[in-house]
Amino acid sequence: MSHDYLEIVRRVYNEWGRGNFVAGTELFDPHTLLVLAPEFPESGGYCGPGEIDRYMRGFLGAWDNLVIEGESFVAKGDSVVVEVRQHGAGKASGAPVELRYCQVWSFRGATVLRMENIMTRDAAMEAVGLAGQGNGP
Repeated sequence: MSHDYLEIVRRVYNEWGRGNFVAGTELFDPHTLLVLAPEFPESGGYCGPGEIDRYMRGFLGAWDNLVIEGESFVAKGDSVVVEVRQHGAGKASGAPVELRYCQVWSFRGATVLRMENIMTRDAAMEAVGLAGQGNGP
């Protein structure tokens, strides 16, 4: 099943790379949890499609030409670790910004139960039981 999850997440990131940030929302469970680690702005948990949508609208509204790309994908059981490259320009400042981090997607059956933004690859790999296989930030 992890191969299926890997392909699902790759397809979502392919769409996100094109600016289609609605892609993947059909996979959300009514209790899907988006968790942003303390290192991220607006850190905390957002539960359910409604809260996640509100967070994303605010987040996306701060950017011009935002692109979120998955650069590498590792599947482990019901989870997928994605190394993410996010870049765009701040809407207010016009300043170009690039951020690299990881996102861990956790599935149950055909639905996403949890997505967690984690700053380092080591921490993301540890979160799915692959400690020591992160190869740095």
